[in-house]
Amino acid sequence: MFERNGATIRNIAEVLWETPPEHYDAHSKMLVTPASHATKFHDFRISSYQPKGYVAPHTHRVQEQIYHFLEGEGLMELDGERRVVGRHDTVFIPPGVEHAVYNSGLEDLVFLVITSPPTDD
Repeated sequence: MFERNGATIRNIAEVLWETPPEHYDAHSKMLVTPASHATKFHDFRISSYQPKGYVAPHTHRVQEQIYHFLEGEGLMELDGERRVVGRHDTVFIPPGVEHAVYNSGLEDLVFLVITSPPTDD
């Protein structure tokens, strides 16, 4: 990783896959977080859900999220209503909206997630 005055360049190959809490057959590479960078305002990750992988329905009190789907097909649940999502779809989730993601396809569901602020304090 290259760092200069808080600015960084990081290759995705340098980051290990993690399994966030309440995620099942679903992994993320935490690319920009307060723990790894000087950011106070964002959490940026790439997530990969294996077939049948999912995150259970949940809400964020103050966080908003943006999901951008790169590969695969899945279901996005927003306040109890499910919609098919896939490549090139972008989803915005404001605070307080219950949401979940399910991989309903036969291939990995890969997407980017931006969360702001990075913690739900």
